[in-house]
Amino acid sequence: MKKLLFLIAVLLLAANAKAQMYVGGNVGIASYDNGDSKKVVYSLLPEVGYTFNENWAAGVVVGWSKGNLSSQGNLRVDDDRLTRTFEISPYARYTFLNAGPVDIFCDCSAGYRHYNGDGDQLSIGLKPGLSLNLNGVFSVVAHVGFIGFQEYNPSGNQKSVDIWGMDFDSNNISLGVYYNF
Repeated sequence: MKKLLFLIAVLLLAANAKAQMYVGGNVGIASYDNGDSKKVVYSLLPEVGYTFNENWAAGVVVGWSKGNLSSQGNLRVDDDRLTRTFEISPYARYTFLNAGPVDIFCDCSAGYRHYNGDGDQLSIGLKPGLSLNLNGVFSVVAHVGFIGFQEYNPSGNQKSVDIWGMDFDSNNISLGVYYNF
């Protein structure tokens, strides 16, 4: 049995000899004035992942944010109610076009977000993106939009909100930097 486990471990290491890890994520901060007071919103979304080959990778985003909560469970700056969130979102990434330093990919993700005192949100869907590989170590990664399902469950006796569809507005763009090793 030990020899079989050792053989499987060696085969997995050999198959993934070209694999690499990456760390990075997104950071955002904004300040706005709603007429009565000035408020600051922020997000810190670190990410870690593992690239299996040219086409496949897997990773997870774990992060925190502070912002305004709309009635649909999205963070917006048009509401006076500030809330803090915690989120975790594992994903599988498929890169379907490698064009020199540019990779075009799509993440299939399942996410959970907890709004302190306001409820929880579950999501599953696709996040298209683009990666600009600056050199062998650094990459700039952009995600544009979301296609899928989101369910927001508010605290208390309020009804949950289910959202199916696509969201490609300018508020749903993220830009991050990865360090590949």
